[in-house]
Amino acid sequence: MSKPKLRWACRRGMLELDVLLAPFVEEGYDALNEQQKRDFERLLACDDPDLFAWFMGHARSTDSAIQALIELIVNRVRV
Repeated sequence: MSKPKLRWACRRGMLELDVLLAPFVEEGYDALNEQQKRDFERLLACDDPDLFAWFMGHARSTDSAIQALIELIVNRVRV
């Protein structure tokens, strides 16, 4: 997926998700390996309520690759 399409896909219905995903595409996406980039695209296909629960720590994704990306993104915000 091209960078402009990724930026568009990061625009969600929840501000909490927008402020996590959009900066990550700009600042962290290029450092991902090819598999992680494909996993990130799969993450963007997930429903907003699931993403919100995962990012806020209320639940964990059953997909270990998605969960690893969530943790990576959250840890970048904490730094």
